[in-house]
Amino acid sequence: MTHDSLTRALEAAEAHCQARGEKLTPVRKRVLELVLTADGPVKAYDLLEALKPGPGSAKPPTVYRALDFLMGAGLVHKVEALNAFVGCTHAHDDGGAELFICSDCGTVEERHGAPDPVHTPDGFVIERSVVEHFGHCANCSRH
Repeated sequence: MTHDSLTRALEAAEAHCQARGEKLTPVRKRVLELVLTADGPVKAYDLLEALKPGPGSAKPPTVYRALDFLMGAGLVHKVEALNAFVGCTHAHDDGGAELFICSDCGTVEERHGAPDPVHTPDGFVIERSVVEHFGHCANCSRH
């Protein structure tokens, strides 16, 4: 991610939070920045290490609270199978995301789509949905 695209993504995240009546605090913003600039899915403890440059640094609950907020705002997705996080710069008005995870190189690509109402139990209201697919990306499939 280039510096300009990171700046735009963080500005859009702040606007998104403001529109929801929420605040992107400095810690939340820094965690989002670390997730967005990571080379791939990033684990919470890697984020914690990146936030620990000196005395009085972040503790695990701080990182997990920030990640919970960012997931709730649709700015970060948890890759459940990897217990790691990826950034999201797309709007999630439909509440659905599909993650395509390469078993070889570990890249994660995201696609959007509304959950299938035919397969939703009567009366169940979906707040968010993430489907994970494992396979080989186009790059790894060629080798």
